[in-house]
Amino acid sequence: MAGRTVVVTGGNSGIGRGAARAFAASGARVVLAVRSTEKGREAAAAMTGDVQVRRLDLADLAAIRAFADDLTEPVDVLVNNAGVMIPPLSRTADGFELQFGTNHLGHFALTNLLLPRIRERVVTVASAAHRSGSIDFDDLNWERRRYRAMRAYGQSKLANLLFTSELQRRLTEAGSPVIATAAHPGIAATSLMRPTGRWTLRGIGEAAVGLVAQDEDGGALPTLYAAVADVPGDSYAGPGGMFERGGPPRLVGRSAKARDAEVARRLWTVSEQLTGVTFPRAALQTA
Repeated sequence: MAGRTVVVTGGNSGIGRGAARAFAASGARVVLAVRSTEKGREAAAAMTGDVQVRRLDLADLAAIRAFADDLTEPVDVLVNNAGVMIPPLSRTADGFELQFGTNHLGHFALTNLLLPRIRERVVTVASAAHRSGSIDFDDLNWERRRYRAMRAYGQSKLANLLFTSELQRRLTEAGSPVIATAAHPGIAATSLMRPTGRWTLRGIGEAAVGLVAQDEDGGALPTLYAAVADVPGDSYAGPGGMFERGGPPRLVGRSAKARDAEVARRLWTVSEQLTGVTFPRAALQTA
């Protein structure tokens, strides 16, 4: 990774921190794109190598634009890692349901704004929970339905995979050498998994998660694999062990809903409308 620049969203904790630490130790210049720069600096201080910290709030489109405007140098790899999981009903600064707005729309906007400067790869961290998700175009932001946090999380993670597929289709069509890949960590014992006064993962408590979960470095392996392995565009990496809970990374399958090209195209169009950010086709074709 020597000589390469890698941007990792949410790189101050969990699998993002594990991935960022590995990239930096391998010689990359790493940018931790984090909401809390204080926590980012604490994480960077414990890493070996060239690590910078810049503020990015994926729940605020204005903050995403500010980050993209400030990051003027080329980026070799963008890792869309940051995310929120099963919070109470909350909304972003722009009024989107928090999980859909952060996990999908925030990264959608960030990727397209940075794309003219990305040289190699976009890696988006999804989840096995995408299998329980569905894209409800009539109520993407849970304004009319009774809020179901886990279903909303599944929708956001399904959106991550559909985004990856449509991004790769557009990159190929534009003649860009950049590829889009995705990964999921399996079960990792990170802050994202900690319950907030209730059980998580449909009844699995924190103690039970601890019995089967990997640490953050193990959970980061599929992300690293998706970022540097010789894999095709629109590939999806995950743990190679039983039930994809842990183990050495490999390419894994995805649900039929995550392979629906028509839904992927429709989601892209709606995401452009919601964020006001579009695919920079002209910039890529003239690069």
